[in-house]
Amino acid sequence: MRVKTPQQIAGMRVGGQHLTAVFEVVESAIKPGVTTEELDSLIKKEILRQGDRPAFLNYEGFPKSSCISVNEEVIHAIPGDRVLQEGDIVTVDVGLWHDRVCVDAARTWPVGQIDSESARLINATTEALRQGVAAVRAGARVGEISAAVQRIADREGLGIVRHFTGHGVGLSLHEEPSIPNYGAIEDGETLKAGLTICIEPMFNLGGDEVSTLSDGWTVVTVDGSRSAQIEHTILVTETGSEILV
Repeated sequence: MRVKTPQQIAGMRVGGQHLTAVFEVVESAIKPGVTTEELDSLIKKEILRQGDRPAFLNYEGFPKSSCISVNEEVIHAIPGDRVLQEGDIVTVDVGLWHDRVCVDAARTWPVGQIDSESARLINATTEALRQGVAAVRAGARVGEISAAVQRIADREGLGIVRHFTGHGVGLSLHEEPSIPNYGAIEDGETLKAGLTICIEPMFNLGGDEVSTLSDGWTVVTVDGSRSAQIEHTILVTETGSEILV
């Protein structure tokens, strides 16, 4: 686990502000008739405009600047010609490099008016992230975050994506520790002040099981149910946490 220097943390704060601006641009563009490729192009343009670099582009061969997952797509969907429809939900996951440090975040948004179950899914995933963040402090164990997230999924009867986790971030896109979205409070490593981590609940309206499509990236729910992912980059402090993006 890599504790960050004050200079690195300052850079991540600025990177977080820049990534927040990217999300504002893409959120305003989400509407029926837009393709995921068009959203990705906007994201890349805004990242470059701010003098930053897309963290996902060419990462382990990934061909785009963002992951844009619609409905049954869980994570890592490659932007392309899929057209957003009224009533869809869309998850946009983006990372960027600013001044040699990296931040990473995701949001799930409605496309126009959505049904009540999809709204419940997004609200529960948002609440799980809030509870996970509230568990963060120096001296806490990773399992305290995991258990807080799982409690919301269990309460709402939602499937938990277990094959993918939150993670450390900052000097590389994925660092230790892994942060599962399920577990017991005594599980995992002890957090230290100065760590920067991504907490990212991923819940399904149906079961837990997911599979990867033939493109080698796009992960979907096995039962075709909708999925949501919401992610913050967090700084661990002595008394709690700071949301960087």
